[in-house]
Amino acid sequence: MKLDEIMVCVLRVEGTNCDAETKRAFQELGTRAEIVHLNDLRRNENLLDYHALVLPGGFSYGDYVRAGAILARGALAKLGVAMKRFVSEERPILGICNGFQILVEAGLLPGFDGLGALPQAALAPNLSIGYHCMWVYLKHENKGKCIFTSKIKNDAILRIPVAHGEGRFMFEKSKQAQQLERLYENDQLVFRYCSEEGAVAEGRFPVNPNGSFHDIAGICDSSGTIFGLMPHPERAYYGWQQPDWTKKEELGKYGDGRLVFESVVEYLTKKF
Repeated sequence: MKLDEIMVCVLRVEGTNCDAETKRAFQELGTRAEIVHLNDLRRNENLLDYHALVLPGGFSYGDYVRAGAILARGALAKLGVAMKRFVSEERPILGICNGFQILVEAGLLPGFDGLGALPQAALAPNLSIGYHCMWVYLKHENKGKCIFTSKIKNDAILRIPVAHGEGRFMFEKSKQAQQLERLYENDQLVFRYCSEEGAVAEGRFPVNPNGSFHDIAGICDSSGTIFGLMPHPERAYYGWQQPDWTKKEELGKYGDGRLVFESVVEYLTKKF
């Protein structure tokens, strides 16, 4: 498929943000991206007109109940059959920050056994209480399953910002060792928080900004086509978005976040 034939849906509801930045990231690569309200997607019944779906950041519906919970239930109820087909056809789904929370609440991540009726994990309030907006380092742990990081070398260190109050990834305490083992066995672990040199954070703030279990910052499902992460790659797309860009003698045109978008676009050009 040609780049200008690829259609990307950036889902919007009350409270989402960075949808415009996410749309621009895909457009920059030559694809056609649209910001679509959930109600319009349901009314027009056209989810399957799109090749990829993105759930951007923000605070959908005010994050009442739990972060992402209302949209997770609403999206499944309103898009139901089409969403299941979208997943079964391995069309990519990307969840950024609040989008990651939604995918977990919807049972799409970690998705050990496909689409689940109940969440298998949670994104809880930060251990370092409060909303944290900062740049962090991520270590790429995936061995090749995740189609969103195919252009990132294993063990590569990326610099991307976070902005959240509920980003602490966790499993049920009694199952966390078993579930972590499954993440590794299935090659579903994608990003972990680390130091600038690549040392694991071991839960230490601010290297790990939220206290996430095993320093987990992003995971994919068992197919590798559904991916959620707390950091915002669309906020690290260009070199000038880096906080210390004025101090650099030589500034690259693009930031590390662009690699996520390049990877999924490459997958789409080959798949369709």
